[in-house]
Amino acid sequence: MSCVISSPSTDSGKTTLSLLLSSWAFSKGIKIQTFKVGPDYLDQQQLSSIGQPICRNLDIFLSGEEWVQESFFKHSLKYEFSLIEGAMGLFDGLGSTTYSSTANISKLLNAPIIFIVNARGQVASLLATIRGFRDFDSELSIVGIIFNNVNSDRHKKLIKEVFKNEDIEILGFLPSDSKITLNKANLGLISPMDNGKEIDVEYFANFAEKHLNVFSIIKFMKSPQKKIFNSVNFKDFKIDKSKPIAIAEDKIFHFQYPETKEFLSEIGIPLISWSIYDDEDIPNEASSLIIPGGFPEKYADHISNSTKSLNSLRKFRENGFIYAECGGMMILGDFIKDENGTNHKMSGILPFRSKKSKLSVGYRYIEGLKDTPIIKQNQLIRGHEFHFWEIEDNLSELELGKTANQKKLSSPWKIKSWKSEYKNEGFFDEKLHASWIHLHLPSSPEVSKNFIDATQISFSKHS
Repeated sequence: MSCVISSPSTDSGKTTLSLLLSSWAFSKGIKIQTFKVGPDYLDQQQLSSIGQPICRNLDIFLSGEEWVQESFFKHSLKYEFSLIEGAMGLFDGLGSTTYSSTANISKLLNAPIIFIVNARGQVASLLATIRGFRDFDSELSIVGIIFNNVNSDRHKKLIKEVFKNEDIEILGFLPSDSKITLNKANLGLISPMDNGKEIDVEYFANFAEKHLNVFSIIKFMKSPQKKIFNSVNFKDFKIDKSKPIAIAEDKIFHFQYPETKEFLSEIGIPLISWSIYDDEDIPNEASSLIIPGGFPEKYADHISNSTKSLNSLRKFRENGFIYAECGGMMILGDFIKDENGTNHKMSGILPFRSKKSKLSVGYRYIEGLKDTPIIKQNQLIRGHEFHFWEIEDNLSELELGKTANQKKLSSPWKIKSWKSEYKNEGFFDEKLHASWIHLHLPSSPEVSKNFIDATQISFSKHS
């Protein structure tokens, strides 16, 4: 059965270990299907960047247990080996609970755990840590342990001595090495699409072979053999293939689950790429547009000078349907104010400017306020939020109707986090949905149907 790579806390080395194992397998001609627990885009992109199959997200809160199981078995069955990279610490889930945690995924999929621990400055304390995690939940199986930041033979010898009577297999000791240290920014790892450091697959593979017991580890990475998943049901979707969807995808905008494009393609919707970074016009044949999250703040000056793209976006607004998440929403506003206080002109479709703020991150409960292109009144769905930016100069709902080309705008939903109060959020009208919230469309049939219906409405194509 596929194993889970987990740890006591974030920044313990889970992604590095997953990349080491994937690189080693790639060097041997072995395909590994990787998965990432949670809504993370950046770790997922790193794991997809080294010649292995596309990494998949497994998120119980966003997608539900049934979808997680179906996705895991559907994709892991394609390859002999698979692994799941956990998120945060093993038991960290929604709020103060273990729901939607790595432990939750491990139990749901009956997957054993390989633990990686930062051993810097510790010896005997490591045993207390491992015993605590192992004994906290008897339904979990921690089958092996890897110690990170072990930089001397003496440190290694002392750890082995401490664990000599424990019924747990030591699978490796990783020394510190800047060549396997991954670059980070505000939101986590720097994406390989955003000028991140390219993984040196050969170096990672040799490092893994030298410092890990890879042949013992890979025995825990055998993919499951049983098939317990359902096919996509197409019968509820009526598709007009003359109405393609354009998707912004370049080094600026790339926070998108791979399943979204796959799902839309599978049900027969033609998809077209659009690059704002390359200052392209939105393809004339597109009737709808998706602008996913990304890093518009980093490229704000570049975007403001991409006049062809911005003019095309303003023109598209007249007749096409626009769906924008997080960073995608930011370019629909008037300005992005960078960290130096400089305002960079955006499309001006929505009446706000974005500026740097404190981190807003976490799962969100969502309730529809009205019938919209994405959600219906009183409908309950789930999403995720992750950004360091906020909207200012936002207008009241009465004032919204007097702006943005005189189109009537309001909030599509109210949102709340773990044990907080609901607040209105986002913008919508019949041809636009823009919000800080990331959704996982493929695992939400009701939302997917709403979205697809919105893209199939007979608006005149822009010209």
